[in-house]
Amino acid sequence: MAVVAVVGAGLIGASWTALLTWKGHAVRVVDPAAETAARIEAMQARAWTALRQLEAPPATPGRWQVLPLAEAVAGVDLVIEAGPEALAAKQALLADLDAAATPGVPIASSTTAHPPSALQEGLAHPERLLVAHPFNPPHLVPLVEIVPGAATDPAVTAAVRAFFDSLGKQTILVKREATGHVANRLAAALYREAVHLVAEGIADVEDVDKAVAFGPGLRWAVMGPHMLYHLGGGAGGLKAYLDHLGPAQERRWADLGTPALADAVKAALVAGVEAEAAGRGLPELEAERDAALVAVLKALATARGGA
Repeated sequence: MAVVAVVGAGLIGASWTALLTWKGHAVRVVDPAAETAARIEAMQARAWTALRQLEAPPATPGRWQVLPLAEAVAGVDLVIEAGPEALAAKQALLADLDAAATPGVPIASSTTAHPPSALQEGLAHPERLLVAHPFNPPHLVPLVEIVPGAATDPAVTAAVRAFFDSLGKQTILVKREATGHVANRLAAALYREAVHLVAEGIADVEDVDKAVAFGPGLRWAVMGPHMLYHLGGGAGGLKAYLDHLGPAQERRWADLGTPALADAVKAALVAGVEAEAAGRGLPELEAERDAALVAVLKALATARGGA
């Protein structure tokens, strides 16, 4: 059993807490909000309901408690920072964690976009900080991006990656810092074109979402884009695809849009999502998403011999 401090109990921090306790670890939560305990209880109930459909719970599930920062990070095995995304606020929080945490304990930031070298600025012990970025919701989506900074100790990188692997996560190592790491850059590229298609009147929001969910999105749940294009090349594989269909790909790239989120575009996107939601609120939509994720994960485990 590991003892983990989770600093910040918003959407990501509460989800991390639910997963860690499900896996049998002890969690010390740091968050000054009055509703912190209620938020974690609600997330744990929802997350554990989903996780029970995927795997057997541990013989002894872990427990969580809300503690002041200095007490929470003393003597833990890992600190997961899941605070606000504003860079200055995150740097200040990490400086406090660096000063309070036991020497040598890794600090893993869940930041969506900030490069770890920017987060290491001003730290007394930058070698113990790196990014371990999950995809929402962390208790279900397996991906964790491990991003060391310029000053990160390679031993820290290896240890943190091994810990998330032990949770059943699929970790990737980002070899060079980039804004948004890897997965969010890919997601941003797709969303840019999704917005462009709506802004230019090529398709409505709901049809753009259908095009992804019932088309390439299904394949992406099974394999990544390089492997899928390898299969798309026929007997010659990726080389044949690039040689014969590469020019068509380049023509599509040249025609992709670069939309701006002007007020009219934002209004069209919001109206389109509200129409697609058809009266369903966020809790209902989250429940639908989680149920579908569980079904996909179970199907993938069966297809790959995991069940």
